Amino acid sequence: MIERGAAHRARVDIYLNNYVEGVPYMARAWDIGPGGLSLAHLIEPKHSDQRVGLQFQLPGSTELIYVEGEVVRRWSGKNCERSGVKFTLIAERHRKLIIKYIEETLPRTEGPRAAAP
Repeated sequence: MIERGAAHRARVDIYLNNYVEGVPYMARAWDIGPGGLSLAHLIEPKHSDQRVGLQFQLPGSTELIYVEGEVVRRWSGKNCERSGVKFTLIAERHRKLIIKYIEETLPRTEGPRAAAP
């Protein structure tokens, strides 16, 4: 079982809505953990707001997940800006869905995966 606060993450490739100041912008998540995820910003104006709302579905799930988060890291990727978002508000059932996704995604022999640089 994955504990909260652990640095367990799984690769994910999903498009999501990234709400900035109440306006949705398309972004792409490339890894996820129980406490946050990493984003590639696709269509989004420059902004300094650290608070975001995220709306997404995990692969293989029909449940729509909404979380609120805080941008804790920003960096430039090859073709886009990226950021790390720490969840600040998430329903417990959604956190459990994320944990289940991670447990099912990581190979049994691999164990925990640290956050990507």
